[in-house]
Amino acid sequence: MQEVCDFLKKCKTYYLATVEGDQPRVRPFGTVNIFDGKLYIQTGLSKPTAKQLAANPKAEICAFDGGTWLRLAATFVLDERIEAQESMLEAYPGLKGRYAPGDGNTAVYYLKDATAKFESFTGEPKTITF
Repeated sequence: MQEVCDFLKKCKTYYLATVEGDQPRVRPFGTVNIFDGKLYIQTGLSKPTAKQLAANPKAEICAFDGGTWLRLAATFVLDERIEAQESMLEAYPGLKGRYAPGDGNTAVYYLKDATAKFESFTGEPKTITF
């Protein structure tokens, strides 16, 4: 899990794919954090992403560092604990102007039953599950 987190942080931007009805939706993200032994991302409950994950919690992340790409499929589980929100906002203090723990909008999700696949054109693929 740490290797996946480090890769996403190195890339700075990754893309999260969700589904809205029968339409895929992809958008850039940048938050990733390990808390309580789980990998987390963050968004706002008022955003379409949160509504899409509520309807279908299976989603996929894709990131590319110029030589290697990562596809990370998982079930995204909303964690409503204030401590999880605080951990994310401490990791990304720039979000504190828009989000606050317990504000009714801050949403943090941990990845459950995750499969991460690292691939490149030159190396052997590598799969990590957590």
